[in-house]
Amino acid sequence: MKKKIVFFLLIYGLSFSQQKHLLIKDLMPKSEDSVFPVISYSENSRVENKINTFLQVDQLEYIPGSIGNPFKLVSTGKTSYSNYVYFYSWEKLETPKNILSLALDGEASGAYPEGFSIWKNFDLRTGNLINANDLFQPNSVKTVENLIQKSIKKEVNDFLTQLKSEKNPSEEVVDQISIYEDCFTDFTLDGIEYYFGKDKIRFIAGRCSNHAMRALDELDSHVVEFPYKDMEKYWSPYAKNLLSGSEKMDRTSFSNKLYKGKIDGKYPITVLIEKVYGDGSFSAKYWYDKNKKLIEWNGKLKGNHISIIENDYYSEETNQWIFRALVEAELKGNKIVGTWQDYKTKKYLNLELEEL
Repeated sequence: MKKKIVFFLLIYGLSFSQQKHLLIKDLMPKSEDSVFPVISYSENSRVENKINTFLQVDQLEYIPGSIGNPFKLVSTGKTSYSNYVYFYSWEKLETPKNILSLALDGEASGAYPEGFSIWKNFDLRTGNLINANDLFQPNSVKTVENLIQKSIKKEVNDFLTQLKSEKNPSEEVVDQISIYEDCFTDFTLDGIEYYFGKDKIRFIAGRCSNHAMRALDELDSHVVEFPYKDMEKYWSPYAKNLLSGSEKMDRTSFSNKLYKGKIDGKYPITVLIEKVYGDGSFSAKYWYDKNKKLIEWNGKLKGNHISIIENDYYSEETNQWIFRALVEAELKGNKIVGTWQDYKTKKYLNLELEEL
């Protein structure tokens, strides 16, 4: 018990510490539809570059240092997912010393406009995005997910009980009952937003309704929060060091990492690995440092072996993707070592990458 109290007090004190060397401004050119954060971190330029690269590649599909307007693709609907995306505001949240949590609000327009709020959390010691699964001991992940699910189910069921208690329910109430009876509540850490507060962590799960029924969804998104002190028995060593302000850094998972290296020993590239799913599948983006054009990868991680397909184009004639290259590699600590094979010529080139 004494250790828990000391840990909580340490976290509480660090929550108010000033991250004096961290400044955040608006990415230029700013407009009412393009309000996006860019950080300056004089204490560690490597961390600064990693965070800005991740945010801009992940959200804007723009590589820092490229020619042109960073918002061109998202503002013209020419992203890989063909949506118009507008960013209206961002906020830096108050967190423990080692953490940067950013909230971004905006709107995406595909078949219809949809407002969104997202949160990105970074380890200021490394510049890496913080993966929720890395925060908990492997044998505690399911327990934490169950706690989140239980809270969401209670909120939904309590509201359902209230709705069903009406003696002569209106058509609107009947529709609401239908929404909440069919509500998905089995969220996992891979499929949920979260952010750090001063003394608690908050998880945000998607709402029960689809876009067409959103006006009837009084509950909207589900927010579940836990004080840090209540999660002490579930934290991984990485999370304990992160939250306590320690400079000790533990190895974290493959998801959301930046790598830098060369193809054939002479073509410098940078790679952003995106989320790795439970079955080992993942997507990634990479670019040659010289021309700075994003190239998509679709991969599979099995043990420490990585297999990746790089598509060239979609053939309308054959109704299939035509490969440009195949990658076979091994994950060795903080390195990726293997081959990049040109699909047409079948020529193998060495691939060597190291985590940034």
